[in-house]
Amino acid sequence: MNPRVLIIGVGSIGERHLRCFAATGRAQLSICEVNSELRERIARRYDVESVYPDLDAALEDPPDAAVIATPAHLHVPMARRLVAADVHLLIEKPLSTTFEGVASLQKEVAQRKRHVSVAYVYRQHPALQAMRAAIAEGRFGRPVQLVAVCGQHFPTYRPAYRDIYYANRQTGGGAIQDALTHILNAGQWLIGPVRRLVADCDHCVLPGVDVEDTVHLLARHDSVMASYSLNQHQAPNEVVLSVHCEQGTCRFEGHRHRWMWMTQPDTPWQSESFDTLQRDDLFVRQAHAFLDQLEQGAPPACTLEEASHTLRVALAALESSEGRRWKEISP
Repeated sequence: MNPRVLIIGVGSIGERHLRCFAATGRAQLSICEVNSELRERIARRYDVESVYPDLDAALEDPPDAAVIATPAHLHVPMARRLVAADVHLLIEKPLSTTFEGVASLQKEVAQRKRHVSVAYVYRQHPALQAMRAAIAEGRFGRPVQLVAVCGQHFPTYRPAYRDIYYANRQTGGGAIQDALTHILNAGQWLIGPVRRLVADCDHCVLPGVDVEDTVHLLARHDSVMASYSLNQHQAPNEVVLSVHCEQGTCRFEGHRHRWMWMTQPDTPWQSESFDTLQRDDLFVRQAHAFLDQLEQGAPPACTLEEASHTLRVALAALESSEGRRWKEISP
């Protein structure tokens, strides 16, 4: 029998999880949403029969697994309640907005042997997976530098940004916690954890909010030097991650669904392209990966420990941006 999966929070990202888990055909789905109008509308739209107004009601008959898609400051408290009820978890990014309760959550997950993954969806991109495998097998030699250049017109993709979590850092808002966290996690996945950083950020363009929409960050992933540049107001929707190694360069271009490499100076790029991905495709792959974790014991796409490190890096970036000072990142 398919596992019972509860989607908690059915705003934009929660609705996407609901839609994409449904597309797998591998889960019995229910929803939990405190907003009654939204709860009823989403239940009708997706023909969901099991609907709960709050977590207390949902835990009267605990599901097998849950997707936590609420604002980020609620993730850890909800996760701890769910783990105590022996529920497996897919937690939306970022893991939290502080470290309060994170260590306790990690301990409780280990004690109860629950499956947990954090929804850093770039790890599902086939081009980035292929590039990571090539780096890991030493195809281009030792990595020495990572350069990330990313941006999009955020109001086009999240037109309600002024009225949701994004408007407040305390609920996970701003470019660092909303967007850069994805890229930092991808960099961590490619070349290892960040050990120190310095960041600069500002609110430059987006109307109706005060949080940062533009970020520059320098980092050290152990010996590998890195730079990250991101904004949420440019017209092009682009993600480019270049890793320069001792024996060549490889590059992920998310917006072109490909990765590329060059090993000899002044020669053409070689590339491997993948079918054009629609916006839901990576989330469907993520849903399948999580269900594989539950049913087959597959490893999590992003572990709780990896997401904790990404959180540590994002919080250090926010702190660094106040004084433009280097911050050390503890293991």
